[in-house]
Amino acid sequence: MFSEKQQAPPMTPQQQQVDKLKEIGSQMRQIREEKSISIDEIATKTRIQARLLVAIEEGNLDHLPEPVYVQGLIKQFAEALGLNGREYAEAFPIGRQTYTIEPSWRQLPAAQLRPLHLYLFYILLIVASVSGLSYLVESHTTQENAEPQTNQEQIVEKPIEDNNSPPQLASTTPPPEKTQEHPIEIKVSIKKDSWVRVTSDGEEIYEGILATGETQKWTGEEKLTLRAGNAGGVVVEYNQQSPTVLGESGEVKQVTYSPSN
Repeated sequence: MFSEKQQAPPMTPQQQQVDKLKEIGSQMRQIREEKSISIDEIATKTRIQARLLVAIEEGNLDHLPEPVYVQGLIKQFAEALGLNGREYAEAFPIGRQTYTIEPSWRQLPAAQLRPLHLYLFYILLIVASVSGLSYLVESHTTQENAEPQTNQEQIVEKPIEDNNSPPQLASTTPPPEKTQEHPIEIKVSIKKDSWVRVTSDGEEIYEGILATGETQKWTGEEKLTLRAGNAGGVVVEYNQQSPTVLGESGEVKQVTYSPSN
């Protein structure tokens, strides 16, 4: 009989992530120390909390958010050191994670969804929203073109003044209302720490973690998309309307704003 060679069990996705994070973090720490750059300087430049930067260098995955957000942190960290952020971020494996959906106000079956399903759901939701908004805008434009212009100035014959009649007060036209500079404007106030990504008119203009108490404002011309990792800690004021909470605590949520919202 031939003795069978025992093979080592395959590594789990989480073990692969931990090993790769330690490798990446060790390289980035070495480069940072060679350039004599402190963690606080990197935190100020990237607006990432120092404890998260330390966790990346030490390969401590338990002190970091979801792997998909870890990629974004690695990208910003590497770029702050003058490295290729995309290359370092892609070297960190995301893997296929499993999320448990708990029943809320309606009875839901106990199931686990993978991020791929959530991404597909978000994409379909965005496509449906954009299609519906485009239809409403086209219908509104067609209706305005069909209506006759009734706001034209009317010529009124001025009656002959009577010296015996009491003086009449001249009518005044109220000044036009002040309009904002951009069709889309959102003001974000952070009640609890949250990762945030903002895309304006198809271009990513911000990605990072905002701390409690911070306030940011972004504008757009046609479309502005806000995605947050902790929707319950994000309060949004859209076009100077009443502020509203973006979603539930711990919920990953994405909302797209347009001038017709």
